[in-house]
Amino acid sequence: MDYNNDFFNCDIRTGTILGATAFPEARKPAYQLTIDFGALGIKKSSAQITDLYDASILIGMQIVAVVSLPPKRIAGFVSECLVLGAVQQDGSVVLLQTERKVTNGIRIS
Repeated sequence: MDYNNDFFNCDIRTGTILGATAFPEARKPAYQLTIDFGALGIKKSSAQITDLYDASILIGMQIVAVVSLPPKRIAGFVSECLVLGAVQQDGSVVLLQTERKVTNGIRIS
C-alpha cells in the first residue's frame, strides 16, 4: 500500500458552516450541516459532534472536510462530505480547524 498516494488521492478542503440543525432520525445524535466550500459549492454533511458543540456555535466555524468521497445516504439525508475531527477516548469529537481563517475550498496538503 502506498500511503503517500492514498493520502493525496483524498481531497481535503476548508469550508465554513452555514447551517446546523438537529438530526433526530440518525441512529446516534448528530447534526445536519450545510457547509460552504467556495468554488466547490455548498455541500451537506451529517456529523456526530453533539457532545461538544451546540448547533448555534457551529455557524460561521471554519472546518476541514474530505470532499472526494461518494455521497452517503444516512436516514434519508444525503451526506456529501466527511467533516474531520479527533475522536477522544469518551467518543466525543473535536473538530479539525485551520489555525486562522482562510479562503473556503482551499486544499489541505
